[in-house]
Amino acid sequence: MSSLISFFTSLPDLVLVIIGFTLIIVVHELGHFLAARWAGVRVLAFAVGFGPSLVSFRKGLGIRRGSSEDEYLRLAERGEDSGISPTEYRFNALPFGGYVKMLGQDDANPAATSDAPDSFQNCVVWKRMVIISAGVVMNVILAAALFIVVFMIGLKVTPPMVGLVAPNSPAAMAVPVNGDSAGVSEPGLRAGDRILAINGEAPGKFEDLITATAMARRGSSVSLEIDRPGVQTPLRFEVVPRVDEGTRLQMIGVGPAMSARLPEARTPAARRQWETFREAIGVPELEPGMTLVRIEGREVTTAHDLSQSAAKSDGRPMRAVFRAADGREVETRLTPTPAMQTTAFRVEEGANWAIDHLLGLTPVLRVAATNERGEAAGLQRGDVFAMLGWMEWPSMADGVAAIRAARGKSIRAVVMRPRTGGGWDEVDLGEVPVSREGQVGFTPRDSAGVASWIAGWPTAPRSDGGSAPSGAMLNLLPGSRIVGVEGQPVTSLYELAAALGTFAASSPAAEEARVELLVELPRPAGAATGTEPLVERVAWTLHTDELRWLRGREWRSPISEADFVPAEGLLQAAGPLAAVGMGLRETHSVMLTTYLTFARLFQGTVKVTHLKGPVGIAHVGTLLAGRGIVWLLFFMALISVNLAVINFLPIPIADGGHMVFLIWEQATGRPVSPMVQNVAALAGLALLASVFVIVTFNDLRNLFTG
Repeated sequence: MSSLISFFTSLPDLVLVIIGFTLIIVVHELGHFLAARWAGVRVLAFAVGFGPSLVSFRKGLGIRRGSSEDEYLRLAERGEDSGISPTEYRFNALPFGGYVKMLGQDDANPAATSDAPDSFQNCVVWKRMVIISAGVVMNVILAAALFIVVFMIGLKVTPPMVGLVAPNSPAAMAVPVNGDSAGVSEPGLRAGDRILAINGEAPGKFEDLITATAMARRGSSVSLEIDRPGVQTPLRFEVVPRVDEGTRLQMIGVGPAMSARLPEARTPAARRQWETFREAIGVPELEPGMTLVRIEGREVTTAHDLSQSAAKSDGRPMRAVFRAADGREVETRLTPTPAMQTTAFRVEEGANWAIDHLLGLTPVLRVAATNERGEAAGLQRGDVFAMLGWMEWPSMADGVAAIRAARGKSIRAVVMRPRTGGGWDEVDLGEVPVSREGQVGFTPRDSAGVASWIAGWPTAPRSDGGSAPSGAMLNLLPGSRIVGVEGQPVTSLYELAAALGTFAASSPAAEEARVELLVELPRPAGAATGTEPLVERVAWTLHTDELRWLRGREWRSPISEADFVPAEGLLQAAGPLAAVGMGLRETHSVMLTTYLTFARLFQGTVKVTHLKGPVGIAHVGTLLAGRGIVWLLFFMALISVNLAVINFLPIPIADGGHMVFLIWEQATGRPVSPMVQNVAALAGLALLASVFVIVTFNDLRNLFTG
């Protein structure tokens, strides 16, 4: 719903996008018009928009309110049309696109021909080919011109640098081809790597990598040339993308480099999200759009600097200074959290959920922040779910899956609520309503930083198909609470992680180590409040790889790199000639990508659900228009190229379909029969209508669900 709200709260940008669409189509029709005039074909009308005419102009009659067509026909019948142009220029009531009407040419009725010498049918075939293709040519010329203007001014883009690298992703596991000669033995791309080439082509922006991986042939690799700080020789990687179950697109698991600036909050929905974020991380001093400038007295340029500082902090709070747009500086303290292991689980078809765990010891689903819906249901920040539906002490993956499964209904909820001064109270919330989008009204987090309760290892299937770690094999009952390790008391899984790290570091030579956990078992059903909890000792054998991970444990910032906005760089030509070259290359690249999209649709690596119709395109256009006029021009150039490509596909009623008929006529010496053209036109209309319905449905669903 937030996407829908933002769509309608950016009406000025939407108007600009609609004007841009109209200009692109008018330029397309202008190509047909100019070519028809050149070929000597009589043009009856050149119209901007559809529907009834508001204003028209005809040489010899001048400007008229409405259309002058009836007046012209009456004069022509009386032979009084001398000096009056047969072409009427119209501005119609619905200014969405436009059209050219030629004598003897009607897309909706191929049988509507004319025997006049200046009709479309009586024009030689090769000239009709020029007329049909002129619209596409004009769109390509317009796109190239817009790209040239964009690159002359300069476009703010996300630079082709690697930011976040997902664990166990193709990017994390890829081995450099020339690693031995470059002195690099560890696999994977790293944050800070600059992409010099993708499949031999120099990228201008990070999105070029996204496009290349999505468009790659199934099972084939994407060749990357990487400049890594501290490595003299560029590294070469061959990375095979795999289909992401969330987006259904081929991806390699990397994100862009992130700046040190927090996102703005221009819309009401964005401001609500900001409040939720600020409450969840517990730093109320932060404001939207602030920039992190110093951490522990050191200057900061990217979000990765914060991650590196947290990794070296050994858990000590870090002094962070943020600067607002008006120059104010705000100092706060960010307390790092010990790094946990992350595993993705499939909570429902097409949706994965990544959860943190400590070698298989899984924290419980917790409420980090609530919105109005959650507050109405009785939830409060800090609540830990003791029961959700039929599940006791659910993990994040299982809890989210249970809520999604109950969409549009209600679900039983019992929470443990933190008590002022310490301790927890059990609160039975009864049946909590679940929205049709599968939401209860809270921001999900886990309890690792506030409590040491253990959830069961998720029942949702693991996305990578791996086996459960050793901690999950201890078979602790959900709701068990770890209160000590090797005689040292702990109150949260973060404290347990730190204690285990110290234990592993004290025995560096051990391949396996046995630790003793003190576990408080969950209270049996029906037990009286205040009953002394049952505590037992559990032996846990840590394996070699687990000890190695504990010894090299890291710390994380409470504000992740993903919470910042992507870094920006200026993609700008060095001069007019360079801008022409960049514009032509971008036009060529977009055309190839559009053709590849259709090829990948047939191969199955791109789905119909990834296509956007008019609603989706307008939504994306408003988002880009909000970034400035240069991005709007860039977007118009993209649409112009795509219109050229799609319109020239061999689909009946499109220009490409007409070109096929003309090629047949040129080759055989006779035109395609009207019956065949009518059947083809109906088939083309049915195909386009079906695609329109599908993509519009997807667009509206995405707007309503966000």
